[in-house]
Amino acid sequence: MSSSGSRTGSETPSLDTYTRAAEAAAAVVIRSYSTSFGLATRLLPSRQRRHVQNIYALVRVADEVVDGVAAEAGLDPVSTAASLDALENEVEAALGSGYSTDLIVHAFARTARATGFGVELSAPFFASMRADIVEVEHTPESFATYIYGSAEVVGLMCLAAFLEGRRVTVSKRDELQRGARALGAAFQKVNFLRDLAADFRTLGRSYFPDVRVDNFDEATKIRLLDDLDADLRVASSIIPGLPRGSRRAVAIAHGLFAELSRRIRAVPAERLIETRVSVPDPVKLRIVARALLTSGRLA
Repeated sequence: MSSSGSRTGSETPSLDTYTRAAEAAAAVVIRSYSTSFGLATRLLPSRQRRHVQNIYALVRVADEVVDGVAAEAGLDPVSTAASLDALENEVEAALGSGYSTDLIVHAFARTARATGFGVELSAPFFASMRADIVEVEHTPESFATYIYGSAEVVGLMCLAAFLEGRRVTVSKRDELQRGARALGAAFQKVNFLRDLAADFRTLGRSYFPDVRVDNFDEATKIRLLDDLDADLRVASSIIPGLPRGSRRAVAIAHGLFAELSRRIRAVPAERLIETRVSVPDPVKLRIVARALLTSGRLA
């Protein structure tokens, strides 16, 4: 297998060039939309970095469809749903063929085929994205399903990229998958808390069951933070078991999410629904330095 991206030695020069262009497009997406995730990704080995960029780009495109870009372009909910359906159909076809005329879909499909995942992960993801098109308040059951499809499967996709070509026992893989799902869930939950007011007032969504801006109080905030911090603890426990090349990047992502959780905990509930908490750049750099030192000791 070639060392470049998700390409294989059997690819023709023309397909190889096309795949390179697709992966370059995916890299632009992550640079345009994510500073924290992009920062962690840059520390991955080049092959894994391209895989994660390819995954992120597809996830971001689908997320933008349902989070307002389609509406801003003039699409009504029915047309938005049709656009998402078309994207999913294109992804499913590309997972089978290894090719798409859509550069982002092509890059994603090459990564999926190279690392061994398919519709078992992409289908739950699109189901959760579809739930965002209609204004909804979740039940505990629908929330768990939504978190799995929107975040946990993304963690599983990234883990597949980290483990590509490695022999891993069933028990070890199960342990790593549990941590990958927990980190994805924590990432999603902390974002929901940070964006609570905007999600409810602008997008008409209330992700946490029975939680709205008009009944959000300190006890509710603490309960939700305790839940996501439990996910972070599970995720932290598996970082030493990751391949060395991906350990630093995951430690940085974990550190950034944990810091955001701590900062949200320090903000009173009544202020949290009026402001968006973030991690300052100097603090991000300290987290990166700490993760580099810690992961080095674990090597």
